[in-house]
Amino acid sequence: MRRSLRSSIRRRRVLPSLMLSRFGVPVALVVAWFVTTAAGIVKPYQFASPSAVLAELTDLASRGELWANVLASIERVGIGFGLALVLAVVIGAAVGSSRTAERAIDPTLQALRAVPSLAWVPLLLLWLGIGETAKVTLVAIGAFFPIYVALVTGIHGVDRKLIEVARLLGVRGVRLAASVLVPATLPTLLVGMRIGLTQAWLFLVAAELLGATKGLGFLLTDGQQTARTDEIFVAILLFAVCGKLSEVGLRAIERRAVGWADTVVTA
Repeated sequence: MRRSLRSSIRRRRVLPSLMLSRFGVPVALVVAWFVTTAAGIVKPYQFASPSAVLAELTDLASRGELWANVLASIERVGIGFGLALVLAVVIGAAVGSSRTAERAIDPTLQALRAVPSLAWVPLLLLWLGIGETAKVTLVAIGAFFPIYVALVTGIHGVDRKLIEVARLLGVRGVRLAASVLVPATLPTLLVGMRIGLTQAWLFLVAAELLGATKGLGFLLTDGQQTARTDEIFVAILLFAVCGKLSEVGLRAIERRAVGWADTVVTA
């Protein structure tokens, strides 16, 4: 009884500080945003007020355009990220486990990794047109490289003894990569997936410049062309929310998948 009472009191003391640490900065930013616009420090056409952004969000939702744009972007990110994950695991496993494959493939991929997202847009327009294929391809390009680099780095850091034991047992080639290398690099791979998913959302903006009629990137460019900062802020906030929720989902998967890892836990 006393023990449960103590734990209840401890939770009540910890909860306010936990809420403050998590939501203090966002709440402070919203308050500063409200005060700045209400006091007239900036002009409405330069910086929309929170009430104007909320009104635009409500209007989009009432017309059914909000979820249509959000779902279009989520679909593009989901498909592009899935393709990138499959390719990065296959190519990364080959490069990480074979010196020959590394010499043949890695220099080219490292050079392509330095190409900015907008540089791909003209080529994809010429090759694939303005359809969904071009948009998904650009998202996949953005998500591929962080996953690939993380996996190759993780494989190079695998304990040599694991590989030697596997080879003594006759495990080689694809079986070695699938049963030893990839599982051993799972923590690093999951970190690369989180970074890759963030990159997918970043590349989505450039992807939705390719003649999109739906999506958060479309809202962003439409707001820019019509000089509507409320619509621009709605798109930015939705990008932030979608990106954060997807990152939280991957973190939850990471905790379940690598809960066995001996890592430092900060207070």
